[in-house]
Amino acid sequence: MFGRRRKRGRHSSGAVETGPEHDEVFDDVDGPWDSTVAPQDDVERLDLGSVQLPMPDEAQLQVEMDQQNGSVRAVHVLTSVGQLTVSAFAAPKSGGLWREVGAELIDGLKEDGARINRENGEWGEEITARNQGVRILFVGVDGPRWMLRGVAAGPEEHFEQNAQALREMLRGTVVVRGEQPMPPRTPLPVELPEAIARHIQQQEG
Repeated sequence: MFGRRRKRGRHSSGAVETGPEHDEVFDDVDGPWDSTVAPQDDVERLDLGSVQLPMPDEAQLQVEMDQQNGSVRAVHVLTSVGQLTVSAFAAPKSGGLWREVGAELIDGLKEDGARINRENGEWGEEITARNQGVRILFVGVDGPRWMLRGVAAGPEEHFEQNAQALREMLRGTVVVRGEQPMPPRTPLPVELPEAIARHIQQQEG
């Protein structure tokens, strides 16, 4: 099963004692989840086809379209403290794609003049970039034949809240990889719910 065990927190449930020799309490395994092992819970998730995202309270959506073919390039979640973006990509069975992508990302950010910080996080290395009052967190998760990339961007003063919102979203995300073969790094297709797609069409029309 793909997931992690973590200390019981305010969003966890079903904790069990591990025994008198252990003074820590753990909950069930957290995500992000592959769709084949996703929990049957009561969390409301936004279904975007390849990813299903738990939405923060009072969040809004910003859809980025590809002007050439009309497909959805990305869906951004806007909150009062910043912007969250979660994207899924095809990955090799051997895993380790985030290490490669992260290294390339760092090189590109340095070329743009950003100040970079690298730290070990919940799922491995996290990358933080600062540039002109904006602070961005990049988190990568290597799953079974997929890689999930989460980005939290916003003003420096709201960074901790924004970063926490991203981690909470990733913990509850479900990835629908499918069985079709794809070259590594291929973005998994994003599909908008019918009501959202219809609203966008009305705005464009």
